[in-house]
Amino acid sequence: MPYFDTASAAPLHPVARQALLAALDEGWADPARLYREGRRARLLLDAAREAAADAVGCRPDELVFTSSGTTAVHAGIAGALSGRRRVGRHLALSAVEHSSVLHSAAAHEAAGGSFTEVPVERSGAVDPAAYAGALRADTALACLQSANHEVGTEQPVAEVAALCAEAGVPLLVDAAQSLGWGPVAGRWSLLTASAHKWGGPAGVGLLAVRKGVRFAPQGPAGERESGRAPGFENLPAIVAAAASLRAVRDEAAAEAVRLRALVGRIRSVVAERVGDVEVVGDPERRLPHLVTFSCLYVDGETLLHELDRHGFSVSSGSSCTSSTLEPSHVLKAMGVLSEGNVRVSLPMGTAEADVDRFLDVLPGVVAEVRERLGAPGSAPPSPAPAASLVVDALGRRCPIPVIELAKVIGEVPVGATVTVLADDEAARLDIPAWCEMREQEYVGEEPADRGSAYVVRRLS
Repeated sequence: MPYFDTASAAPLHPVARQALLAALDEGWADPARLYREGRRARLLLDAAREAAADAVGCRPDELVFTSSGTTAVHAGIAGALSGRRRVGRHLALSAVEHSSVLHSAAAHEAAGGSFTEVPVERSGAVDPAAYAGALRADTALACLQSANHEVGTEQPVAEVAALCAEAGVPLLVDAAQSLGWGPVAGRWSLLTASAHKWGGPAGVGLLAVRKGVRFAPQGPAGERESGRAPGFENLPAIVAAAASLRAVRDEAAAEAVRLRALVGRIRSVVAERVGDVEVVGDPERRLPHLVTFSCLYVDGETLLHELDRHGFSVSSGSSCTSSTLEPSHVLKAMGVLSEGNVRVSLPMGTAEADVDRFLDVLPGVVAEVRERLGAPGSAPPSPAPAASLVVDALGRRCPIPVIELAKVIGEVPVGATVTVLADDEAARLDIPAWCEMREQEYVGEEPADRGSAYVVRRLS
């Protein structure tokens, strides 16, 4: 069964497996002890730190291992904010950061701090000038991912890092998605990553803090990992993480070219074979293995189940695939269609035949899901004079509000409006996206007794 969700967790690399098994035999002792077994464990830990630091592009004494990438983010943000508390308590971050960054920002605000979310363009990238505009005299820290977890868009880290350095603000980079493909360029100050994203074992994160960055670890003090990651090191997993990072880097150049071509094929063929689809993210400045697209009039949860039934493991940012009515904060910030969203992220070694089979299966699966939901055909209905209409979609989840809109838009004359009543948060994103795809006018949102009223004017 093809596994196409490496952006969530990559399959364990063979080198990681070998290193893990070897380290279980050789690295079980306490590396802080001076007897023979402890010295042997310490040598393994030091070698792993040097290998990881070389891949990151920092000094070994600037890097510590944590229990996860999320822990590294939380520790990095909290430590940097505390270390620069005399400067101020303001945090700057992009609107499409990983949830761990957003959670840290929310906790910082709850503790009396403040933060500014820098908006992104429709491609998912920040404008460096806009990011610079969010920096203030009291900004203690800035955060910017190297590449987006959901749509693969690479961020202008080097440009933003230079602007942050000019303003005297340290920049923390979440490099979880990109580190396996290469080092992060630019004058960043802190960097975090997670081993299970590149084929290492789960439960290992990296936190690099450049010398000269004011940093005050939070929480109870510990003796290990420079006091920045308390607790006994999971040495076998750390050794496997460092070994696999070096291995995937050795393979990255050739695999990036191959997978970029496969992803390019997915981007073009999906647009050709599946009607009413929006391929999102930057088509050029992107990770080589990841592509995201959204299918109009499709229930995302059903679509994922059907693809799984055909043997394909993919992910989604649709609100329909969660227990809440909130679409992905990334898709929301980009202003793109969220319903029927599919994220495909190919592991290293993905066979071309598996991609071809996915592209053969997908159109039929989408058509079947649309038929079940009673979605309209691609061609709009013939014009028919009628008064402006109100569609009551209250209590109905995506993609039903958009489907109901599409069914009746042809029943009003050109220039008249259709008002959709909906309390699904996804409608706020998907109705304007439908209007853009269908070349109709989105008039705007109005308050309603329940939910909101979304007004659309028919143009053709």
